[in-house]
Amino acid sequence: MPTNDRFLSRLAWLTLAGALLILVWRSAPLVEGWFAPRQAEPRTITARGEIAADEKATIELFENARDSVVFISTRGLVRDFWTRNVFSVPRGTGSGFIWDDAGHVITNFHVIEGASEASVKLADGRVYKAGLVGASPAHDIAVLRIGVGFKRPPPVPLGTSADLRVGQKVFAIGNPFGLDWTLTSGIVSALDRSLGGEKRATIEHLIQTDAAINPGNSGGPLLDSAGRLIGINTAIYSPSGASAGIGFAVPVDTVNRVVPQVISGGRYIRPALGVQADEAINTRLKRLLGVEGVVILRVTPGSAAEAAGLQGATVSPEGNVIPGDIITAVDGKPVDSVGKLLARLDDRRVGETIKLEILRSGGKSEVALVLQPGN
Repeated sequence: MPTNDRFLSRLAWLTLAGALLILVWRSAPLVEGWFAPRQAEPRTITARGEIAADEKATIELFENARDSVVFISTRGLVRDFWTRNVFSVPRGTGSGFIWDDAGHVITNFHVIEGASEASVKLADGRVYKAGLVGASPAHDIAVLRIGVGFKRPPPVPLGTSADLRVGQKVFAIGNPFGLDWTLTSGIVSALDRSLGGEKRATIEHLIQTDAAINPGNSGGPLLDSAGRLIGINTAIYSPSGASAGIGFAVPVDTVNRVVPQVISGGRYIRPALGVQADEAINTRLKRLLGVEGVVILRVTPGSAAEAAGLQGATVSPEGNVIPGDIITAVDGKPVDSVGKLLARLDDRRVGETIKLEILRSGGKSEVALVLQPGN
């Protein structure tokens, strides 16, 4: 037999043998299945032992706090373009929590903003129509009220935020994406953050956390490891709109200062100096003057600022702005923007005396001032 024919014959046999081996290998599970028993018993469960202490603590925290957290759904009015009829349609959902035994529910202002009605669902399934008591948009806080006549859910235990430290464990309970009563955990990532935008005022003193916060968590409680309220989950920082490990919460010390005023009067009255300032103008003037602070544009007649001798800016005959007093610090804490000044004042109460550090004609001085009610 010629050499080429023998080579081709061997190659053909090798190819056939390889194909048979592959066929047998692929058919092995099928053949095994023919001879395997048709019935099988459930596998024996492996004992896990005791749940870890930190897991027990987390479970207990959730079970104790769950009944205090609520699911909020809102509806808005829309008008049909053709018939001009007005319809009530679902608008959005969010979270909230029970504040006291009178049925007050706390949530974010942006959860109910623009809504015509809201309903509150409790952890036991009961649903109530909620009335709006009042709000403080500057703090993104709103107070609702429901008429719970019996089996009132307990208020969330109150904590403090002034003594928080970066690295503390925190827990968020809410209704992300409508998935009700969801628990996530993390740590305090940073403190005293600021958050604002084109459509909302800058909120100061925020708690930053890496606990997963998503749309629907807004208005829910942020708790410490003792199960105490330390903040209201208010926003996330994410290009995709979902949790990216950066969430923000309004600190409970702010909540505890704002909410009682809203309940008693329907709104929060901010402490004020009696001066006028503008963020955009202030930014330009700071750059022009080469200073850090808040330039007082005008002092309101009869105000606390006038009584303290503060001076506003003037305009020269040539149209140039001649700065008056520039506020650089409040009670020793520096301010470099109008938003920061408002936040510093917001830490105090109407009627309290504060000390302002100011620049006047290039020199530094200190002025005492009694805070007045703002608008």
